[in-house]
Amino acid sequence: MSLLTNVMDHSLDEGYAEAAARKKADGGGGLPKTLRAKLGLAAGLVLAALVVTVGAAQARVAAPVVAKEREELVDRIEEETSAADELEKNVDALRDDVGARQREALEKSGDTDRSDLVGILSGAAEVHGPGVKLVVDDAKDAGSGGDGQARGTSDFSDTGRVRDRDMQRVVNGLWESGAEAVSVNGQRLTALSAIRAAGDAILVDNRPLVPPYTVLAVGDGERLSRTFQDSADGLYLHALQENYGIRTALSVAEDLELPAAPSVIVRTAQPITEKGTS
Repeated sequence: MSLLTNVMDHSLDEGYAEAAARKKADGGGGLPKTLRAKLGLAAGLVLAALVVTVGAAQARVAAPVVAKEREELVDRIEEETSAADELEKNVDALRDDVGARQREALEKSGDTDRSDLVGILSGAAEVHGPGVKLVVDDAKDAGSGGDGQARGTSDFSDTGRVRDRDMQRVVNGLWESGAEAVSVNGQRLTALSAIRAAGDAILVDNRPLVPPYTVLAVGDGERLSRTFQDSADGLYLHALQENYGIRTALSVAEDLELPAAPSVIVRTAQPITEKGTS
């Protein structure tokens, strides 16, 4: 308490107080005494006021220009955004038109059963029927793996975050188990579909997906579920769940609806005829 009382009673250091007293006694403190000093002080004050006044005037003059430039920039951003949205709509419309023409070509091929089968297998036609629904989600604590270490770039099994390689194994396992059609978060997969990664995001045909990842597979539901769980990929997914907390839920569904793929690349092949030798 004595220390606090001393600090409150002597807020100014004694050395500073003595120096101020000596300066005042010598006549060095306070306002200037001579006319020249007073004129110098007045000139300094006038100059400071002039600088402040000029700065304020310039800021006031430049304010409308800055505001106008800002408005022009905002308008330009809005115009470019609208143009990008319009282009995206045109791309979607063209993609739908191409898909419709491809499906129409399949329907006019003559063999209805074969065209339906080709449309289903290629992803060009919508599909509905029994199957399985598999939901795969990151672990609740997806920032670290079972040993507390963050996932490295060379390994896809040391953390609770679902990666593209995990989804590749899930989809391939469902195909191998007898799935006739597969979609991930509403994106229909085809034989040419690619599941890749961009940073921490999973891309399906260059479209980013957000967890949880819902995989729908059309086929014999009970058999498909049983075969997938007993497969190497099903056991891999189970290991991720047990060791790293990745959440999964597999259920059999009586009727699933899968959309057609947004665009299907039609490729044809012809046998090479060997030329006879002379």
